[in-house]
Amino acid sequence: MSEAIKIRTDELREYTPKLKAGDKIFLSGTVYTSRDAAHKRIKALIDEGKELPFEMDGAVIYYAGPTPAPEGKPIGSCGPTTSGRMDKFAPELLDMGLCAMIGKGERSKEVRDAVVRNKAVYLCAVGGAGALAAHCIKKCEVIAFEDLGCESVKRLYIEDFPLIVADDCSGGDIFSQGRQEYSCA
Repeated sequence: MSEAIKIRTDELREYTPKLKAGDKIFLSGTVYTSRDAAHKRIKALIDEGKELPFEMDGAVIYYAGPTPAPEGKPIGSCGPTTSGRMDKFAPELLDMGLCAMIGKGERSKEVRDAVVRNKAVYLCAVGGAGALAAHCIKKCEVIAFEDLGCESVKRLYIEDFPLIVADDCSGGDIFSQGRQEYSCA
């Protein structure tokens, strides 16, 4: 796919086999924020057999810790955080049905393997553009771990959020492909 395509989160699962590393998409629908502290708590809930803050099967997690909303806005700045910090949690969540992750930076081999195994996708958002990303967020609701402040789990409704497929379910990875393409050897 050369042009960016519009995809809704509730239809993302059917698109993942068609998406390739480097594809550009505009994503709309429901996503959940979760970073390090929230991931630790979600893992504890899983280990204790307790209910999770949201249904993992088919979900999209955005690795972000939004700033407080200014007057009249649903959210403050909401840029991606470094995804690698969630790598120790991601394979298990993918095995539970997580459909996609949004963040920035390269993922571990274990995460890339779990993306392939579960026919999921890892999407990259532009780092350093959190204020611009916030324009795509139309609703924000804290749904778990409110005491974590910006790292609480939030349900966001996004419209036409611009993303790049970083890891696809066929094993494509923009980070390794980019290094090969621009290698001097």
